[in-house]
Amino acid sequence: MSITGVGSHVPSRVLSNADLERMVDTSDEWIRTRTGIRERRIAAEGEATSDLAVEAARKAMAAAGVTADQIDLIIVATITPDHLFPSTACLVQHKLGASRAAAFDIEAACSGFVYALEVGSHFVQSHTYDTVLVIGAEKMSSVVDWTDRNTCVLFGDGAGAAILQNRPSAHGLLTTCLGSDGGKAGLLEMQGGGSACPATADTVSRRLHFLRMDGKETFKNAVNAMVSAANEALDRCGLEIGQIRCVIPHQANQRILTAVGERLGATPEQVFVNVDRYGNTSAASVGIALDEAVREGRITRGDLVLLVVFGAGLTWGAAVIEW
Repeated sequence: MSITGVGSHVPSRVLSNADLERMVDTSDEWIRTRTGIRERRIAAEGEATSDLAVEAARKAMAAAGVTADQIDLIIVATITPDHLFPSTACLVQHKLGASRAAAFDIEAACSGFVYALEVGSHFVQSHTYDTVLVIGAEKMSSVVDWTDRNTCVLFGDGAGAAILQNRPSAHGLLTTCLGSDGGKAGLLEMQGGGSACPATADTVSRRLHFLRMDGKETFKNAVNAMVSAANEALDRCGLEIGQIRCVIPHQANQRILTAVGERLGATPEQVFVNVDRYGNTSAASVGIALDEAVREGRITRGDLVLLVVFGAGLTWGAAVIEW
């Protein structure tokens, strides 16, 4: 299974640290020193996750030379769907005019893009489908509590997409390692809105429809899980970190990126970073970064790429790709 095209999209509106200083009790220095984030992108009023997904999808399709009527399956990874149902993937299918495609969502939080790659790859490898469109898309601004200075500074909106197809003599996705630990689900969650905590006046007044995070414990678990998954993926392929051209971690914050890179033995030049410009875009994160790395020439044909992710659930994963 090969990735024959990638694309990404971020909203035009930039929310800088200076803007946040006027919204909550924080400062540019506090945000940058703790997270490495300078700014993030915020969707326009009336712009939904499906809209971001469609823009990224169109760019990936153009890169792969694929038309809407050639797409067999659409998988959207997101924790900020347009609606609880129907799936965002079905809305994307309609907006793209991909009338032949089956469509469904998956939810693995910030790990979603790698999970979706693994799911999509099996449809291609089994020859069930020839062309699969995988998208990680989020409108995190819709679930962020803009009065909580500990979390609102972290997140942004965007989408990343990839076209998966079989190509002779192209190795593509070499291996994927996935993991989860539901016993630690409370570290990063949004309690309100589901069947366990339906929307009521009380849940709204208690602000249960916004995400909450235990930052210290999330950091510790993220670094350990990402490093473990990455090492397992490298071991499966018989590779050393020095053979990897580009390491693309989930862009959570700079401290996590630095810690993961150091523990893997990667050089700073190997680790791709764009968290300073986009913040944490959850399932969109590695998809956006992968597209940017390709466009910037950080990845060329034959290079080995390591994707490594972590998210709520808890979920984590790593994938090795030969480009």
